Amino acid sequence: MAFVIGSAGATMLPQDSNEDIAKRIAPIGQVRTGAAAAADSGASAGGARSGEQVYNTYCAACHTGGVLGAPKMNNAADWEPRLAQGMDTVLKHAIEGYNAMPPKGTCGDCSDDEIQAAIDYMVADI
Repeated sequence: MAFVIGSAGATMLPQDSNEDIAKRIAPIGQVRTGAAAAADSGASAGGARSGEQVYNTYCAACHTGGVLGAPKMNNAADWEPRLAQGMDTVLKHAIEGYNAMPPKGTCGDCSDDEIQAAIDYMVADI
C-alpha cells in the first residue's frame, strides 16, 4: 500500500504490480489484415485450398440446392450445357460472375486455381 498525502488528508491506494497492470490493459481481441488474414482464411500451410474446401465454404450454399439456377453438384443435366461451352468459359464465368452468381462466388480471396479446383470438385462424378 502507498499513502498519498493531499489537502484532504491521507488516502490509501492499492499498489499494483506491473503484471497486474499489464493484465488490466491487455487488448481484448485481434484484428488481422493482409498476410495474417490470408493465412487464417482457410488456406493450408502448403498454399491453395482444395476444391472441396472452397466448395464447402463458398459454393455449397447455392450449388447444393440449385439456388437461382446454380448447377447442382455432380448433376449432369445441370452441368452438361455449361461444360459443352468449354472449361475455359465455365471458369471465366465463375471468376467474373455470371447471371445471379457473383464473381468467384463471393470468395474474394480465392485464386483462379482454387476456383478451378472447386469446379472440378463439383463435376468430378459426372
